[in-house]
Amino acid sequence: MYAYQRLIFPQWQTETGVNEIYSMAGHLVRRLNQISMAVFSERMGELGVELTPVQYAALSSIRETPGIDQATLAGAIAYDKATIGGVVDRLAGKGLILRGMSARDRRARALTITPEGEALFQRVTPHIRTLQNDILSGLDDAEKTQLLNLLRKTTDAGNTRSRAPLRRHNEGESA
Repeated sequence: MYAYQRLIFPQWQTETGVNEIYSMAGHLVRRLNQISMAVFSERMGELGVELTPVQYAALSSIRETPGIDQATLAGAIAYDKATIGGVVDRLAGKGLILRGMSARDRRARALTITPEGEALFQRVTPHIRTLQNDILSGLDDAEKTQLLNLLRKTTDAGNTRSRAPLRRHNEGESA
């Protein structure tokens, strides 16, 4: 065991030292995702809102790009095309978005936010911005900025390895 591990991770020491998983990015990213999901769910519950992080991401992207189609939406939020349909179905079922005919491709559905979706977006967004600090509790502002910059850098570097790579609006598919 390295000396820094004894100092940084005393709560994770075992008889043989620090469990190696606590030095693995994949494990720590998974744990941070668990924390993020719990904080998000708790805050939405306090507001009496049934909304998941991916539904919020989709709603935000639909709001930013009215008329976006499902395939482009999937790329915009780095979500796989096979399951984005369920996200869209749930948002439409809640009356937060509408699916209409795409002017560019009759096979595609153009997605737009409804007035109810806009009202919900306006209501929850300040809370979602605030809960980011709860997700990164234990870090000061400089550390939060550093972590976010490093997360962006590493996710950009590994983007093509993802089963659902992020596609910016001007890459590949168009809305």
